[in-house]
Amino acid sequence: MTLLDDLRVAVGADQVLSDGDLSAWEIDWRRRYRGRALVVVRPADTAQVAAVVRACVRHGVSLVPQGGNTSLVGGSVPDGSGTQVLLSLSRLATIRAIDTDNLTITVDAGCVLQQVHQAAAGCGLLYPLSLAAEGSASIGGTLATNAGGTQVLRYGTARELCLGLEVVTASGEIWHGLSGLRKDNTGYDLRDLFIGSEGTLGVITGATLKLYPQPAAVKTAMAAVPSIEAAVRLLTLTRTRLGAGLTGFEVMNEHALGLVRTHFPQWPQPLPPGPWTVLLEQSDTESEAHAQAAFESLLEAALHDGCIGDAAVAASLEQTAAMWRLREGISPAQAEEGLNIKHDIALPVSRIAAFVQHTDAVLSTAWPGIRIVDFGHLGDGNLHYNVQAPMGVSAVDFLGEHEAAVNAVVYDAVRAHGGSISAEHGIGALRRDVLAQTQSPVALQLMRAIKAALDPCGTMNPGRVL
Repeated sequence: MTLLDDLRVAVGADQVLSDGDLSAWEIDWRRRYRGRALVVVRPADTAQVAAVVRACVRHGVSLVPQGGNTSLVGGSVPDGSGTQVLLSLSRLATIRAIDTDNLTITVDAGCVLQQVHQAAAGCGLLYPLSLAAEGSASIGGTLATNAGGTQVLRYGTARELCLGLEVVTASGEIWHGLSGLRKDNTGYDLRDLFIGSEGTLGVITGATLKLYPQPAAVKTAMAAVPSIEAAVRLLTLTRTRLGAGLTGFEVMNEHALGLVRTHFPQWPQPLPPGPWTVLLEQSDTESEAHAQAAFESLLEAALHDGCIGDAAVAASLEQTAAMWRLREGISPAQAEEGLNIKHDIALPVSRIAAFVQHTDAVLSTAWPGIRIVDFGHLGDGNLHYNVQAPMGVSAVDFLGEHEAAVNAVVYDAVRAHGGSISAEHGIGALRRDVLAQTQSPVALQLMRAIKAALDPCGTMNPGRVL
């Protein structure tokens, strides 16, 4: 029996796609990576996923798991060999259970993030992972990359929001690790091995996630700040004033919001252009009045301190959504502008201002006219420190000629300031070689030992991470 015959038996002939246009699965979200799949397979449940993996092992063929195909590091599309099976999890899209007493929701890995938000909200609860790609990013993908998003400051990353997993191993067995337990010290934490492994150790097919009560009130504001140092000072003040009520603290430089202004001119910006803008959000568990008083007190203190020059407070849910749309529109605006050199870095908050000052100066001296599009989750130390070609210069040519040198400058500065080269996007294919250069030999040895133990045949997403 051929591999295609095996796969047709496993999932049904109509869910094994080898002819026609497969570009929806073969091209990454940034349109930087384009692969060629031997076949696209769309299983309907965990048992079918396991059957697909076993078929690939029997025939010595590797596979690439894919959820919503929103990876920013080339982690979920096949290579160009035409020999890999693309395993799409989009049909695994069932909300399995909601336990309101235990504050958990159990879902298929193919469920889209927005679907989980809606299911939780229907029970008066909150699943707090929030991403710009929530309409297409799958739960399995967010866990496989340990996604962060805009509310890590209060609720943590995808890893911290997950209590249990169901996983198909590289040999095609099923690990039934779904659990709603907050405490379970029975041996090694297998869950944490698969979260963040980018499909290189197994295929996540289900997850039990933490839920939270919906906040009683949410307050959102955009504030103009004169410098990145002032933004850090505002963060310290906000933490002191709001405590655990601070759920979001985003920073955007003028190049970032300027691209949104250029490519989405229909979106009004509540503040005039300035060096830096902060978007901050408070979620209050007490009352609207309590939230309003705390927010007003914070902004008055920030004005008195001089860390903000002006601010706009959202007066409705529509205005709140409009402010967040500006922040989430930066990446699409960059895509409209052309290919850019992306960085997803983490730094101690105390080192961010020094990093930005130093790295901006070095890059601007080496490549006059470059546009540094700097934005991200300042509250948890995560910057998307991206570099766009100078005006009038081909984005494709600039990327091809200068990406390696720009990366060297940025990553050297990240290391010098005690940071990490990947905060929430993962390693994928984009940063695989950089990981090998920046991780310690001991760390790499441990990672390779885990990979060899769990995937000895190299079936699972080869060429990613390691």
